[in-house]
Amino acid sequence: MSVVTPKAAISHSVAMSVGAPQGHKAKPPKTPWGRPVVYFVALLVIAVLFGPVLYVIIGGFRTNSQITADPAGMPHPWVVENYIHVLQSSMFWRQVGNSTVVALAVTIGVVVLGLMSSFVIARYHFRGRGALYSLFAAGLMFPMTVAITPLYILIRDLGLMNSLLGIILPGIAFALPTTVIILVPFLQTIPKELEEASALDGCSRLGFFWRIVVPLSKPGVITTGILAFVGSWNSYMLPLFILNDESMYTLPLGVQAFSSQYSVDTAQVLAFTSLSMIPALIFFSLFERRIVGGLTGAVKG
Repeated sequence: MSVVTPKAAISHSVAMSVGAPQGHKAKPPKTPWGRPVVYFVALLVIAVLFGPVLYVIIGGFRTNSQITADPAGMPHPWVVENYIHVLQSSMFWRQVGNSTVVALAVTIGVVVLGLMSSFVIARYHFRGRGALYSLFAAGLMFPMTVAITPLYILIRDLGLMNSLLGIILPGIAFALPTTVIILVPFLQTIPKELEEASALDGCSRLGFFWRIVVPLSKPGVITTGILAFVGSWNSYMLPLFILNDESMYTLPLGVQAFSSQYSVDTAQVLAFTSLSMIPALIFFSLFERRIVGGLTGAVKG
């Protein structure tokens, strides 16, 4: 009759609990792949979203005869002269510069003004605070198409017609509601104890804002900045009503003017269109995780 020592019993029980003999590592559990229907629907949505973009980009590498013979075919051979012709155009680069100036100015204005406004709404208690926040929220339901006529009259009376400033100021105003809605929950989650501790250390309210509030709200600031930049870069209606000189056109207006001028040359139009949207696509894809993280933090707040 064999005697089982306590040490052997413990080793045997540990091996049995792990589910593998001693000396062998347990295999990690397999992750279920899920239903194939979900992957099929996801691939279908991706194809619907990215199909037109890929068609425009690839179409720029074709000739007009190729597009006429087979509109949905691949380039054979690949032609780069369409893109080279667009890149050598001085008007294209001027429109790129105009769009960059407008997008950066709108982004900076939205981030600075939105962060200041959100700080007051989130951290100060005053009469009309809720009404002010509701006013910004109502701005989300006020599209630019409704305000374009009075906005045009206002910009004309201010003498800002046919200028980039006439696009920047309304762009900041229409992007502020989204910025405030996203940033206010971020600023509300900052503990009150941090503000009290900074006041005890002799930090003013402005110092507390710059040294503590701004760094802690960086995810929301990045999210709102990206949304403002992409929205301003793709803006079409406002520049259409404000700008008359072709040298002041932004890229969306440049695409429309180029399409009208070279309406017969479909390949050139596709090349110009793809080069116009590539910067926004690259910018958005690089900071996609920042956008999702910022929106998630806003929802949690």
